[in-house]
Amino acid sequence: MKVYQYDAFAMQANMGNPAGIVLQANNLSDEAMQKIAHLLGFNETAFILHSSVADIKIRYFTPGHEMNLCGHGTVASLIALNHQSGRSDIKTIETKAGIIEARINKSSTLVTVIMKQLPAKFDFFIGDESKLAAVLGLDENDIEKKWPIVYGSTGIWTLLVPIKKLSTFKKMSPQTKNFPQVLKQLSHCSIHPFCLETIHQKAQMHARHFSSPYSGTIEDPVTGTASGVMGAYYLKYIKDTDYISILVEQGQEMGKDGCIAVIANKNKDIINVSIEGRGIFVKEINLNYQV
Repeated sequence: MKVYQYDAFAMQANMGNPAGIVLQANNLSDEAMQKIAHLLGFNETAFILHSSVADIKIRYFTPGHEMNLCGHGTVASLIALNHQSGRSDIKTIETKAGIIEARINKSSTLVTVIMKQLPAKFDFFIGDESKLAAVLGLDENDIEKKWPIVYGSTGIWTLLVPIKKLSTFKKMSPQTKNFPQVLKQLSHCSIHPFCLETIHQKAQMHARHFSSPYSGTIEDPVTGTASGVMGAYYLKYIKDTDYISILVEQGQEMGKDGCIAVIANKNKDIINVSIEGRGIFVKEINLNYQV
């Protein structure tokens, strides 16, 4: 089987977030897709299929389980389809989270993907903040108290944890197996600490993303869906306005420097989010597997 590796949200190969892309997955069973994702070992592998309700269908698998939606997998998939087969006509994608809008955006020098996510949802964290800090290898005093700790979703749930200082991110050491004991409201959730101090001058938010213990991975370098919900959080809790356009940086602590453009707008109580990012071709993988 031919699999393509594309790095999303990167300016050069082997930066950003790698994804495996299988362009023709119609004949693969669920078991085969999970096996392939496990063998490849990427945080997500995207499988592209025909759809009767959208332009294409994408299914996303971590090495451990299937995901309803994946931002970097979506960006990498559309870049791969454009690069490998010249397709730039895609505007709707069927996913397990619902039908989303995404499209190729071409300028004279750059090809990016703009992906609209689902309306943002939030739920306040009611657990023990000291235990939450401990599973990140931190002290409770490292958590910023000005803003709430919330579960947030624009298609996939993650726990958003505001942190006071950028320097704190280097000392984070997740105790992943203990996440479910702390995240009792959503035990399969990931944890997404962030702060407003940044490394890159043009960025407004910095983050890391620690995976659910059920995913088979520890950390996601640059996360599209989590960055989207960060933009919604920024609009809802940090800046009192109806529209923001920001840059989110992530992956620097992993040596996987990446950046995502996030646009969020508010209409009454509904916050809609879009992200934009690049995808870089890295290599073609010839995979032999047995299910």
